[in-house]
Amino acid sequence: MSAATLPAAPAQGAAMRFILLTVLIDMLAVGIIVPVLPAMVGQFTADASEQARWYGVIAAVYALAQFVAAPILGALSDRFGRRPVLLLGFCGLAINFFTTALATSIAMLVASRVIGGAMQANAAVANAYVADITPPADRAKRFGMLGAMFGIGFILGPVIGGILGGIDLHLPFFAAGVLALANLAYGWFVLPESLSPAQRRPVDWWQANPLSSFKKLVALKGVGLLVGVIGFAGLAQFSLYTVWVLYGSLRFGWGPSENGWSLFAVGIVSAVVQGGLLGRLLKRFGPKRLAVAGLLSSSLAFVGWGLATQPWMMYAVIAANLLGAAVAASLQGLVSAAADEHVQGETMGAVSSLNSLTAVLAPVLAAPLMATVSHLPTTDWRIGAPMFFCAGLQGLALVLAVLHFRRQARRGTPAVQPV
Repeated sequence: MSAATLPAAPAQGAAMRFILLTVLIDMLAVGIIVPVLPAMVGQFTADASEQARWYGVIAAVYALAQFVAAPILGALSDRFGRRPVLLLGFCGLAINFFTTALATSIAMLVASRVIGGAMQANAAVANAYVADITPPADRAKRFGMLGAMFGIGFILGPVIGGILGGIDLHLPFFAAGVLALANLAYGWFVLPESLSPAQRRPVDWWQANPLSSFKKLVALKGVGLLVGVIGFAGLAQFSLYTVWVLYGSLRFGWGPSENGWSLFAVGIVSAVVQGGLLGRLLKRFGPKRLAVAGLLSSSLAFVGWGLATQPWMMYAVIAANLLGAAVAASLQGLVSAAADEHVQGETMGAVSSLNSLTAVLAPVLAAPLMATVSHLPTTDWRIGAPMFFCAGLQGLALVLAVLHFRRQARRGTPAVQPV
């Protein structure tokens, strides 16, 4: 978006405050159900094995729905504006949460999660909204602010969900549904539209699919290998999410409380970096160098977690991996700056779909790897194999990032506006 078409600074500030609050409420609603969804699945299964299998199915269909829906919602937002698509997403999320709370069979749970995954893809539209109201040079910083809201939501949401779930297993889902309705009401009365009619374009349904979006993403000038960077880095992160609790339980004998506090620490670091330090880091290093430094930091962090022999070491690595929390926002800023103002929704939708695809693949790869080493003694270094696997993926992302930026330097191609 050019400077001439950007909203005035006060309007930008008000719109940014709204979208930050929107994402926070959205993530609170999602985080609330995290501690109780497995138990909800267990109500409709005969044993632990069946429960795990169906929970895997539900997680996979949720991610697949996001994968398919993200470019569609992004393209719709490029045609009709961001506001109506965001409101549609809030409505769909409310339906998902209430349907889950009232589910009487596993089929209802699966169906509700399909709806939830599709509507949760409106996070890509929120990213496009931020791109609409932000000059290219400031986008990475503001994407970091969005990331901080994601982190805060996932810090507070599971705590609230655990408390409510202790009262009644269905209560967290009703609470999440109410939050989604609050977002719908807030958006209906307060949210301004960020995309002017002159900037909108017709929907090409043939092109509004994940594979087509990937092709366009790769074709964007200045992106190239960054698609691979985002893919490998995302696969590493989602693999970590898959095995973190299992790893802590096997390695250190952690229970729900210890695992919860460790995730709380991860969320705190993410929120502090993306919400407070990212602007300074971008100013000091620039988005390219910050992305490379963050990928290197994360690669070393995965190795550190894999070699940890005491619980305190896990926390020490979490605290040391500050730059790792800046990777996603730096990469999003680089990709957004490479897309013109007419395809921000589609571009962010493609990035979201790529992340959703890695969310589908991660459990398939990481969980079996965790199972193959689960019989080893807790002192055996090989039990850290899932973490070393994540380190390898992040290392591949690092190599691709370095190659991409060196190639751009040789060609004299600017990746983004100066920060």
